[in-house]
Amino acid sequence: MAMYNYLRMIYFSYMFRAKRILVTSALPYANGPLHIGHLAGAYISADIYVRFMRLCGKDVLYIGGSDEHGAAITIKALKENRKPQDIVDQYHAEFKEAFSKMRISFDIYHRTSEKIHHETSQDFFKELYKNDEFQEIESEQYYDTEANQFLADRYIVGTCPNCKNEEAYGDQCENCGSSLSPTELINPKSTISGSQPTLRKTKHWYLSLDKYEEWLKDYIEKGILDGKEHHNPSDWKNHVIGQCKSWLDGGLRPRSMTRDLDWGVDVPKEIPGSEGKKLYVWMDAPIGYISATKQWAIDNDKDWEPYWKDEKTALIHFIGKDNIVFHCLTFPAILKAHGNYILPQNVPANQFLNLEGRKISTSKNWAVWVNDYLKDLEGKEDELRYHMIKIMPEQRDSEFTWKGFQESVNNELVNNLANFTNRVIVLTHKYYDGVVPAFDENQGISSCHDKDELSFHDSELISLFDGLAEMGDNVRKFDFRAALSAFMTVSSQGNQLLQFNEPWKHVKDDPELVKVVINIGMQYVAAISIACRPFLPKTSDKLRSLLQLDPITENGEWDTMMNILAEGEELLIPNGHKIGDASHLFSRIDDEVIQTQIDKLMASSQTDKEVKSPIKTTVQFDDFTKLDIRTATITAAELHPNADKLLKLTVDLGFETRTVVSGIAKFYSPDDIIGKKVSLLANLAPRKIRGIESNGMILMAEDDEGQLAFVSPENGMMNGAVVR
Repeated sequence: MAMYNYLRMIYFSYMFRAKRILVTSALPYANGPLHIGHLAGAYISADIYVRFMRLCGKDVLYIGGSDEHGAAITIKALKENRKPQDIVDQYHAEFKEAFSKMRISFDIYHRTSEKIHHETSQDFFKELYKNDEFQEIESEQYYDTEANQFLADRYIVGTCPNCKNEEAYGDQCENCGSSLSPTELINPKSTISGSQPTLRKTKHWYLSLDKYEEWLKDYIEKGILDGKEHHNPSDWKNHVIGQCKSWLDGGLRPRSMTRDLDWGVDVPKEIPGSEGKKLYVWMDAPIGYISATKQWAIDNDKDWEPYWKDEKTALIHFIGKDNIVFHCLTFPAILKAHGNYILPQNVPANQFLNLEGRKISTSKNWAVWVNDYLKDLEGKEDELRYHMIKIMPEQRDSEFTWKGFQESVNNELVNNLANFTNRVIVLTHKYYDGVVPAFDENQGISSCHDKDELSFHDSELISLFDGLAEMGDNVRKFDFRAALSAFMTVSSQGNQLLQFNEPWKHVKDDPELVKVVINIGMQYVAAISIACRPFLPKTSDKLRSLLQLDPITENGEWDTMMNILAEGEELLIPNGHKIGDASHLFSRIDDEVIQTQIDKLMASSQTDKEVKSPIKTTVQFDDFTKLDIRTATITAAELHPNADKLLKLTVDLGFETRTVVSGIAKFYSPDDIIGKKVSLLANLAPRKIRGIESNGMILMAEDDEGQLAFVSPENGMMNGAVVR
């Protein structure tokens, strides 16, 4: 029948041309359990891509592991009177269990406390040191004499010198937005012991990121590396490019690659002055991808180097948006400074997942914990995967609600996917004793899909091919929500096939129609058993068992299926094949189950039980009237040249423009806020902030987790209007 050659040309022109694909997911930090925000950020998306590429017959290696170093782990250990190793052992085991049950298909799930990781990280540091890639800089830093350790900026609090907020951190005052250094705080104290720290001199090694600025600009903005085309920047997400560009436009500065800590990877002892120094977690953690690859190679008698050093390998990092700069700028700089390593082809970072109208908060227990879900809704792993893909925060923040989860399961998985597959299997048993019926291809039977000069059967299989090709194209573009939608459209087409032809009404008057419709239905179900694999791996296994077809091994089955559909000379499930008994793929979730989860969330959360920012001292109306608050529009924005956490803004008040410095770079990239309507405290006395005079203050709302949001007037309000 070879009538689909044009389809073969179109489809196979999209095939990924890399010889091998190396995929990494961000290493979860081993100081607390996994929640659904983690799954949405870097794991389900990576698993979809990995499984699909394996189905396409690609050489894919998927690397994961636990990030087990850093100050936060030592702080947790101190507070709980435990050893850091005990902390990371606990959470590493929990992570492995959760990922396994959620069917995240790592080729290896490693950990950064392993010897091979320490050795690999130290080898990197020594190579960079030998190549003169570091600056040795001495500075004074706060030291907690009771805890006997230097303090990271976030473990120092004190009074802000600008707004007098008594809970300012050592790097930023989240009340007024000022970027600070710990030595600027009034009455600083350690968050570990509560004592007043003292200043001590310390030396650290800094990576000169500023020296890599030009090639990083070409790499990020043009996709050019060493004068050659490396990747197409238009394939990268806008917010990834935008965030990197903001840092590059603001000018990169040297970044410390070491810390004074008791827990972590030692700076190699061969280096003078290394005693008591550990690698900064953002140097050692990404190298964990490499050490894990080495361990995988040892375990499987493979060579690890082609995956990291061969230009024919495509390196893809799946991360959340808070890790963009480290994976797109810092880690590439480390790799290139070392030499011989490939750089990422793409970093498809997702944004954040919110929960029931609020940001997920681990400290307030406002989260759906993965292991709790797996216990409470046992066996419903694919249901969670499905809904997480449907709402995946690919381009902007999205929200999980329990009611939305219930609707996805009941209305889509049960009413659409499970309903269609069950009807086809039941009808096959009812009319043909569970045997796929043969049919007369020469019968002129009408179709709900109009394809000129093609038989009804061939016409429907072309429609099936089209839907699957659309799904595959979207996976390759990292548009997983669209890919899932295309997949579900295939299921909907199958339901339409049954509804349009109503074979149960024609068993006696048109038996050939019934045979054709049931045969097509079985081809659809067989295709779905393969196509659902990246999204719903457990469902794929169950469906293959129902059809009594070989299990999916993820070794080229997608290409085999598309070849069969394109050539039109074979069937996905042959005539005369005996299938198993019908069984529902999914079951409805009752209101009681959902309400139990909502009640559990509300009861366990501390959000409404304490007030982080109590109401301040009462003021008189006359005091309020002294504040001149005006509506304005941000017309330009860029990173402050001398501070990572500050933005330099140009705001239009209607009657004049002003420069305002605001400490919101952690929450907003410059490109995202141009055109934003804001409220401006216009009569605040001008002051220089890190060398730039700021004329006014943008008003921001702050939640209990320190997240900031604009206090914006409604659309249409003119610039310069007075806020009363």
